[in-house]
Amino acid sequence: MAAVRPAPGRRWTSGAATFIAVVLFVEVGLVVVQAARGTFTHFNGSDDPSNQFVQASFALGIPAMFLANVALALVLSFQRFGRPDVRPAVRSGLYLAILGMASGYLMFGQRREVTVADAGGREVELVVGHSVGVPDGGPGLPLTGWSTTGGDLRVPHFVGMHGLQAMILLALGLAALGLAERVRTRLVAVAALGYTGLFALLVRQALHGEPLVHPGGTTPAAAAGLVVVVAAGAVWALRSGTAAPRPVRPPVPRR
Repeated sequence: MAAVRPAPGRRWTSGAATFIAVVLFVEVGLVVVQAARGTFTHFNGSDDPSNQFVQASFALGIPAMFLANVALALVLSFQRFGRPDVRPAVRSGLYLAILGMASGYLMFGQRREVTVADAGGREVELVVGHSVGVPDGGPGLPLTGWSTTGGDLRVPHFVGMHGLQAMILLALGLAALGLAERVRTRLVAVAALGYTGLFALLVRQALHGEPLVHPGGTTPAAAAGLVVVVAAGAVWALRSGTAAPRPVRPPVPRR
């Protein structure tokens, strides 16, 4: 019996996903190595041979992984897979992750050479920063270290990159609640639009030099408007599940 060959689109998605997983595994491993050495991982301008190898790996691996994600998202945009509520969750999550990755390149706009000391007391030159309006390394939130005195581009970078996990978990959670498929699909669409709006708001806030916990200007009003729009969309999606089904007309007998 001849083996069934997978469709070309599925071979593309499988290959791209495997490549992304391998690159992520290697990059996370390099982050662990740098952390064990007590030095900085990103934008480290040290001429130490080990660090130079890490930086070269990032310079090659990260853009390649970004392009692989773009290719995967484009293929899945036209490929049928899973349930109708899962497809938009995966597709929108992938595009959110791509936006999150792309936002990392905004940090190159904060190019400034700063000499700091790593955990071992060695002087390290950081060639790019993530803070806006304040120097890197200032007061920050617990665990994340996100700046509490200025804008921080790591916030939208983090939120966008984890959009894929958030959207898939949402789709699984809605399915566990036993909601109708049409309601789940519409709620996923509303959540994707809301998440995109949140990401855009966080990018704007960071570029304006506003700390995450101390928003200024029109940011609170924009956030409130986003909440209202998402809430209205959620109500619309939930009400669509209670709408009376359309009556089915009996077939007209042929004469």
